[in-house]
Amino acid sequence: MREWCLANTKHEGHEVARRLDSRPPEEYKHGMDLNGKVAVVTGASMGIGEQIAKIFADNGAKVVLLSRDSSRAEAARHRVGHTERTLALACDVRKHEDIERTLSLTLHHFDRLDIWVNNAGHGLLDSLANADMAAVRDTFETNLFAAVDAMQAVIPVMKQQGRGTIINISSVAGHIPVPFHAIYGGTKFAMNAIGKAARVELKAAGVHVLTVCPGYVRTDFGANAMRGSERKQVRPTSVRGIPPERVARAVLRGYRKQKREVVVPWYMHLPIKLYQLFPGVVEWAMAKMLRQRE
Repeated sequence: MREWCLANTKHEGHEVARRLDSRPPEEYKHGMDLNGKVAVVTGASMGIGEQIAKIFADNGAKVVLLSRDSSRAEAARHRVGHTERTLALACDVRKHEDIERTLSLTLHHFDRLDIWVNNAGHGLLDSLANADMAAVRDTFETNLFAAVDAMQAVIPVMKQQGRGTIINISSVAGHIPVPFHAIYGGTKFAMNAIGKAARVELKAAGVHVLTVCPGYVRTDFGANAMRGSERKQVRPTSVRGIPPERVARAVLRGYRKQKREVVVPWYMHLPIKLYQLFPGVVEWAMAKMLRQRE
């Protein structure tokens, strides 16, 4: 889970990008200051997404908050403040038409798109052997395929502008496979690979891709995860996790410094490196925690 410590699409995207043909190139001077920038944040009605929207707005950005539930997005917008330069929209990221509609409305209201944050997602707590395939497909649709769809939609716009940033909120679980979170971890391993490959592909076009990997975070993400028949946890009970505001601050720093990847909190680099060097040790520790909870 996110908190674990250890051909039609292209055509429509180009159609949207044509709206920017008349824009002078000097309007897109290089710089990572957020003042006046336009950012879209998916899954922005709570938790990490809401805090990213808030810190971006606090630093002068115009922010579009997305959620499947328009009323929840609107409530988050008012908590974020700066209502004169924020917008709340209903968007089911699993639906291509919703992504295209969001992109069109963003360009209509703000005339540009500088940052797209892929944050929407959910967990799936179950063993691989017993996981319901409908739940597996839904998790991949929401966490991975929706992010790829959004990237394909916004890349033509950002290329036309000559600049832009895509921020993918992944997880430490995209570095360390966690038992009974295999499906969720699979979506995050894939997101890490896709984001880092796209970063190289798009660099010459002026489009930056940032991957953010939080460890445990104190949100309702775990409570809202899909749950199967085997719900075992390897998370230490003593670990409280970091607040979502800390993740948002890390996202802002990563954006400003044009980082390839941000791991938050910083000390999660240690279990990631430990797993890379000694995977058997990490697997032994996880198996021991599982036995202790039986």
